[in-house]
Amino acid sequence: MSNNETQCGCCEINENEKFSLLRQTIEKYEAKESNLIQILHMAQAIFGYLPENVLITIADEMNLSMSRIQGVVSFYSLFSTQPKGKHTIKVCLGTACYVRGGSKIVERIKELLEIDVGETTKDMTFSLEVMRCIGACGLAPAIAIDDTVYKRVNPNKLRQILAQYE
Repeated sequence: MSNNETQCGCCEINENEKFSLLRQTIEKYEAKESNLIQILHMAQAIFGYLPENVLITIADEMNLSMSRIQGVVSFYSLFSTQPKGKHTIKVCLGTACYVRGGSKIVERIKELLEIDVGETTKDMTFSLEVMRCIGACGLAPAIAIDDTVYKRVNPNKLRQILAQYE
C-alpha cells in the first residue's frame, strides 16, 4: 500500500456482501414502495451506480415491476445506470453560460476526452454531465469538476484544467 492510499476497507467488499447489504437496506425500509427512492440511493451508494442486476434484485425483493423501478431511476437525474469516473465534469448550460459559449465548452471536452454527455472515459477517470446552473452566472461560462468550480472557461483552457485531474 502506498503512502497516498488509505485503508478504509470499503474497496474489499465483494459482490455477495454488497447484495447482502442491499437486502438489509430493503428490509430496514420495510420494502415499502414509498421508500423506493431511499432504497435506490442506498443501492447506488453501495454499488457506485445502479446496474441491471441490482435493479432486478430491488424489484424482486420489493415485489415491484422492473418498469416501475426503471421509471423512477430514469426520472431522477441523480441516479445512474452506468459506472461513473473518478472525476465528474459538469458543464453549465444555463442561460448565461450557454450564451457565453457553454456549448463550445461541451464540444471541446467531448473532443478531448472522446466521450459524449452522460458517458465515462474508458480509463474511468472522467464522466461528463451538463447542468442548468452552477450559480456562477456573472463569470460564465462555468464548469465544475467534482467540487471545484472553474469560471470564465474557454475551450483553450480545458486541456490545462483537465490535466490537473489525470
